[in-house]
Amino acid sequence: MSTRNVGATQSLNRHSMATSGSVVKSRQLAHLHSQLAQLSANLSDTENLLRMTSVQAEAMRGLGSWHGGLFLLLVLESEGLRDFDDRFMAASKVLGEDSVKESGR
Repeated sequence: MSTRNVGATQSLNRHSMATSGSVVKSRQLAHLHSQLAQLSANLSDTENLLRMTSVQAEAMRGLGSWHGGLFLLLVLESEGLRDFDDRFMAASKVLGEDSVKESGR
């Protein structure tokens, strides 16, 4: 009879280990789901930040062009081109803005 009780005890231990294993697995899956949700939120934030950075970089590019153009106007003025239109046309030619040249005529 004692062997019969040992077998029943082992069976109960296996059953409780299987149950605890499924509980652990459920807990791990819930944790992974939580981490995935956080990762998704972080990726969304990163995407928004990159979009805004792109807009700001484009604005900085435009600002750089304006400052470069103003600098060229001052340099050309110091080199003897006194007429604003001549300086403007020379600066736009250096900057590669042919459309400015065509609309200026």
